[in-house]
Amino acid sequence: MSSKIQKSIARLQERIDEGQYYEAHQQLRVVASRYVKQKNWDAAIDTLYSVTQALLKAKQSGSGDDLCRYLVNVYEQAGLKPDNSNKGKLVSLLRLFPPEELSWKRYGDEMIGWSSTAGEFPAGDPDLHEAVGEMYAAAQEPYDAERHLVMGTSASAEHLAELEYEWYTEDEAHTAPLYAARAVLPYLLVGNVRDASRSLDMYTDRLAKAKAGLGRQDVDVPSVPLQIFPSLPLLNFLSLLLVTIQRGKADSFRQLRKHYAVHLKEVESWDEALDRIGEMYFNITIRRPTNPLFDMMGSLFGGGPPSSAPANLQKIEATAPPAVDVD
Repeated sequence: MSSKIQKSIARLQERIDEGQYYEAHQQLRVVASRYVKQKNWDAAIDTLYSVTQALLKAKQSGSGDDLCRYLVNVYEQAGLKPDNSNKGKLVSLLRLFPPEELSWKRYGDEMIGWSSTAGEFPAGDPDLHEAVGEMYAAAQEPYDAERHLVMGTSASAEHLAELEYEWYTEDEAHTAPLYAARAVLPYLLVGNVRDASRSLDMYTDRLAKAKAGLGRQDVDVPSVPLQIFPSLPLLNFLSLLLVTIQRGKADSFRQLRKHYAVHLKEVESWDEALDRIGEMYFNITIRRPTNPLFDMMGSLFGGGPPSSAPANLQKIEATAPPAVDVD
């Protein structure tokens, strides 16, 4: 960073220290615009990033939102890719917003939108999805948190399992499978078997420790360790569904749905998800109107569809266990 840029940042910092937030905001825009016209992208980004940080630390969320979105626009004009440095700046600014104010929502959408066109992930960069999902979780906005975390990194599985478990604790004990499914089924619908399994494992571990009265049993089916809850058949269904997917036999999938048919009638909202899982993993063709994947997820789990649906999904496989008879 040149001495000229450092002096410019220092002058703007003085305005902020003096409480002249509006003046700092407007002057920053003028300075950054000048750099943009010169195509001096590094200077524009360094100045925007440094001074916006200072405004957000001074609790100027309105100015911060405007300037953060301007920074994303500069990224777009400069043709920048979502590498670790560029993403890191966006995420560090995002985390300076108070989650409960939700003034950062448009910024979150726009940075994911930039990453979807500039990067390798058509649905948006996983690191950015994870950061936005964590903000929604902190803001007590679970529906939006779910949609972003399920498109996040491998670390997102833990955050999502934690979110669902904490949400479940506000409900009745018998509803545990419903909250577990809110992680497992979306992960399966985006081809991520690994994190569907991890999220269920973490969820059931917490459940077993906190709810000893549910009577967990550790069993092999055969040679595959499973946690079985006799009083929660739908939770057992989810565990066996994951085993069946890893086995990859369509007959076993049909048998599993038949075996749990009585219980599955209690959760008819799962039907379309299970039909699509049958199609994705077992090549079981189903007749239905053509609907975008995430429109269905929106109707299944509440709220509207997310801003961008995944394209060209690649399945993320869990380690396959030995063959299992689930009949």
